[in-house]
This record gives sequence, structure tokens and C-alpha cells, in this order.
Amino acid sequence: MRTSFLSNDTICAIATAPGMGAIAVVRMSGPQSHEILCKLFFQHGKPFPKEKIQGYRTFFGHLVIPSEGSPETLDEVLVTFFTAPHSFTGEDAVEISVHGSVYVQQRLLELLIEAGARMAMPGEFTRRAFVNRKFDLAQAEAVADIIASQNEAAHRVAMNQLKGGFSKQLQVLRSQLLEITSLIELELDFSEEDVEFADRSQLKQLLDETQHHIQELTASFRLGNAIKNGIPVAIVGETNTGKSTLLNTMLGEDRAIVSDIAGTTRDTIEEVMNLDGTLFRFIDTAGIRDTEETIEKIGIERTFRKINEADIVLGLLDATKSPNAIEKAAQYILEHINPEQQHLILLLNKSDLCRPTLDLGVQAPHVYLQTLSAKTGEGLGQLKETLAKIQQGMNLSHDAVLVTNVRHFEALKHAYDSLETVRKGLEEGLPTDLVAQDLREALYHLGTITGEITTDEVLGSIFSRFCIGK
Repeated sequence: MRTSFLSNDTICAIATAPGMGAIAVVRMSGPQSHEILCKLFFQHGKPFPKEKIQGYRTFFGHLVIPSEGSPETLDEVLVTFFTAPHSFTGEDAVEISVHGSVYVQQRLLELLIEAGARMAMPGEFTRRAFVNRKFDLAQAEAVADIIASQNEAAHRVAMNQLKGGFSKQLQVLRSQLLEITSLIELELDFSEEDVEFADRSQLKQLLDETQHHIQELTASFRLGNAIKNGIPVAIVGETNTGKSTLLNTMLGEDRAIVSDIAGTTRDTIEEVMNLDGTLFRFIDTAGIRDTEETIEKIGIERTFRKINEADIVLGLLDATKSPNAIEKAAQYILEHINPEQQHLILLLNKSDLCRPTLDLGVQAPHVYLQTLSAKTGEGLGQLKETLAKIQQGMNLSHDAVLVTNVRHFEALKHAYDSLETVRKGLEEGLPTDLVAQDLREALYHLGTITGEITTDEVLGSIFSRFCIGK
């Protein structure tokens, strides 16, 4: 039998990481949480009285296993009570800190369930907080992002979203559209009298402002996604320029196959690396060359796709080749990037075998030129410094709002398209009811981000990705 997320029963779960540790925390939330715990929590050999419960107070005592004789002590614990609505979920809640024994954790869950609680489903604590209006859906998703954050920038973006920075911008957009939509729909009530309550020039101006704001948010997704999942760095170049060797040297392990045989790398290889607190997602790609070999051609096609997706491109050049060949290879890489949006680091590799010149005549924004020996590691420190410099240029202000969630990105795109349809409808003089319908669609898509408009299916999909205790 499937349990409803909206049920009013009491739930419990382990909130700390699975396994053995110094301590573990078990959470319980729901109308019976205080009553259930008072059956198991003893002070001075007696059950803890409900009248002593105070919100945001922690009490020391013993957790006991009920029996017909004298109760058996399971553990010494610290218990923190929370009273509705002043808790994470908005309900009466309890957090029990026990020693980190796996046995103690599991036995405590058994005791809570026997006393009337049930195991929480993934994300159910956060979902209850959303249902009880402790925060909106975008903020609820930020909770998961905070837990998953692996660097300072990702944590800062998630914290800003949890504080409501993104939601406030969406509220402004929706309130502006709601005002004009209400006037449009008022016209429908007086359609026989042929009156206009909504100034068409004002509506077009509002459309311009709203679409521009949405474009700024959708444009931020590339950076937001990079910060959240790692800045994508594509390692590209001709065959046998040392791409796989560079990846292995950066990682300190033999992750990619290195061989003198051209075309060894047929597919992309991705590895995430933390450099000074920032995640970089390095992508080793197939060597670029003319070939008739089917599998290798597919790998080269994927190389070009990865170049387009990358924020930083490491272009490896074989320093042992002639100056003309090196310059030609550099220009070829440069032609396949967008120097206005992407950073290119041209690396004259194999510096241990020759004295490469740094003058390639390449002048473009966001382009760096360095020497390197991927084999010996010479120049690797300078490369890391350049990556850090580029990352610092991407640094955000503490109140910056970025879109990091694919669901939000797609909803914003749909809202933009609906507003574009409204614009065309106004220009073509379409009936008011059709314009109003397109405005309602834009409002719908914006509302799905914060949860003002949503379905159980969407909520189930979102919260199923949370851990059990959250």
C-alpha cells in the first residue's frame, strides 16, 4: 500500500550519514512525535513528562526499551524538542542524538515504529515543510543542493536560493504579469462594450522587461550548472598531442589509455577534480584528424560537441612540429570555439623535447598561451594558476542569482515562448481571449518553479531524489 505524502501521521528517519560514527541523529515529525518519544525517553528513572516539553530546548536522559519488568536502557541521549509551527517541517518534531552505533540507530527506529511512527519516504521532511508553507518549491530544491554542494561557489548559490533570492525575482515577474492579465480578462467580461482596460503600449513594454529578465536568468544557467556540477574543461587537439597524458598527470592516476598509436581515444572520458575548492570537470576527447575509420569519426564528432559545451578549452599543440603546423593547428581550434563566451588555453606540449616559441600570432579575448610537458609535469603549476584565474573571473557576488536547476531552466524557456506568442498576438491583433490564454500559460510556467502551480506527480519526482532523513 502506497503511503500518501499528505498524510497526517508521524514519520521518523535517520538524518545523519549511514554507517557507524561518533553520534547519529534520528528525526521524528508529526502530531504524535512528542507523545511517542515520552514513552521511550526517561530522566531519573521516570518517563519524561509531556508538560516539561519546551521548544528549542535540549534534554539529557536515557532511551529505554519497554518491557514488562524494569525498562532496559538502550543508550544515553540528547533530545531536542520543536513545537509547531516553529520547526523545519512546521509540525511538532523531535531530534534524538544517540551514539553512532548502527545497532542503536536501527533499534531506535524499531522502537519509534512500534510506538506509532512510520519510516519517512525520501524527501518527506522537506516536502512537509513545503506543504506547510515554510518555504516554496525552489527553496525546497535548494535544500538538496546545499547537501550536495562540494565547493564554496555551489554552496553560496544554493544558500542564496534557499534564502529566497531566486523566488523573489520570480514573484516580481508573476505579480507584474498577474496585474496585466487581470485587466485583459476584465475586458473579456465587457467584450460586448468594446472597451480596453489594459493599455497595449504598457503591455508591450511589460513584455519587453519581463522577457529581458527571463533571458538573463536562462543565460545564467550555463554558469550556474558549471558551478553546481563542475566547470567543464574540454581537452582537445590533434592525435598524439598528449591529451590523455595531461588528464592522467592532472589526476595523478592512469585514467586514460596512453599510446603512440594515433586514434587511441575513441570516446570522451570525464573526470571531476577539485582545484583550490572549485570543481573542474575535465573531458579528454578523441584526437582531431581526417579519418575514414567509423568509430573514430564518431569520437571526433563528440569532440566538437564537447567543445561547444565547455566553458574552458585546453588546446594541446605538439611543440615538436614545425611552426607552420603548430600555427595551423592553433587556428583550427580557435575557429571551433566562441572566444566571447569560452576561455581557450593553448598549450605547447612536449616542452621537455624542444624549446617551443610562444609567438603564434593569436590575438583574441580569453585566449592564453603556455608551454607544458604533460609527461614530466613541467608547466602544470602555471596551468592550474590559469584555471584558478579564470574561475576567479567567474566568481559571484554574495547576492547573485543563478539558475542551476534544469527544471527551472526549462520552465523559464516555456514562459518566454508563451510571452513571445503574446507579443505576436498583439502585433497581429488577435482576439483578447487568445492573448489572455497565452498570458495564463506564461504565469503557469513561472508558477511551476516555486510550486504555486504544481502536481503530485511533479512533487513526487522532485522529492524522491532527496535522502530519506531529509
